[in-house]
Amino acid sequence: MKKRVIVIGGGIAGMQTALRLAEQGVEPVLIEKEPELGGKLRGWHVLFPSFTPAQEVLTELRRRVNDSGIECRMSAEVCSVSPREVVLSGGERLACDAVVLASGFTLFDASIKEEYGYGIYDNVVTSADLERMFNEGRVAKADGSAPRRIAFLHCVGSRDEKVCQQHCSKVCCVTGVKQAIEMKRLFPESDVFNFYMDIRMFGPGYEEMYREAQQTYNIHFVRGRISEASPTLEGRVQIKAEDTLTGRPLRMSVDMLVLLIGMRANDDNEQLARGAGLERARSGFMKPRDLFLGNVCSNIGGIFYAGTISAPKNIGESLNEATAAADAAARYVMQ
Repeated sequence: MKKRVIVIGGGIAGMQTALRLAEQGVEPVLIEKEPELGGKLRGWHVLFPSFTPAQEVLTELRRRVNDSGIECRMSAEVCSVSPREVVLSGGERLACDAVVLASGFTLFDASIKEEYGYGIYDNVVTSADLERMFNEGRVAKADGSAPRRIAFLHCVGSRDEKVCQQHCSKVCCVTGVKQAIEMKRLFPESDVFNFYMDIRMFGPGYEEMYREAQQTYNIHFVRGRISEASPTLEGRVQIKAEDTLTGRPLRMSVDMLVLLIGMRANDDNEQLARGAGLERARSGFMKPRDLFLGNVCSNIGGIFYAGTISAPKNIGESLNEATAAADAAARYVMQ
């Protein structure tokens, strides 16, 4: 009989894990709490740094899963996990030989940072909201007019001790550069500003895209954090910041303020960890057994990690790690 591995999470990491397990002769069962596969990728417009439509990647992964005949349990919530059994919220118990956790991350709630006025003032949106606008083909101010001055604020919900999020979300910088370029392509006459603490362009093609943003699209990068935002009588957003390179305070009115929100650990990580005896990092993400030689392994034999459940990652890293997690799980069950 084939060995059975349950993969929890139907995003890109979960789908890739299931596909690789099937290639290895292991029977994967994919469990997803949403009605459809895709996870956070469903909300993306184009992917950095190539500007590849996210739908192309998502459609291809879904096709491969479907063609492989992988069993998928949709709209299924997991309440407890062990190496030999997964229990769903309805009480159903699924026997298995190993488990791969690929349940991803949660986006930071920007309304917690009240000083930026998200959910209070018009024309303050998050990077996730902007991706949705791109997908809908409707990027505009609240009154329907085109924005002429746009500000992006980096590190909202990342590297911020005040909201207990001390880690770097890794992809916010490059997301801000990608979205700034998209806005300049839509509105060539607009002025676009990126307010940042540090620009971290760590991936292949990222530094080139950052240079292109400045040299080709004339996007302005200001080193400094916005301290507060407030509405104006004209329906704009007034922001206050400090340019830390020049040491000068800065105040300007913008038509749209985009908050680049970071990744945070899922709230249910704590319950999963407590029930299975798993370890979590200080950030709330799951802690691998070894960062170098066991980065897809948990501290419990038979339970593995794939994708952003253990730390913020980009799509390429998540896919590669999913393959590694599947290989590790296959080796474990074949012993």
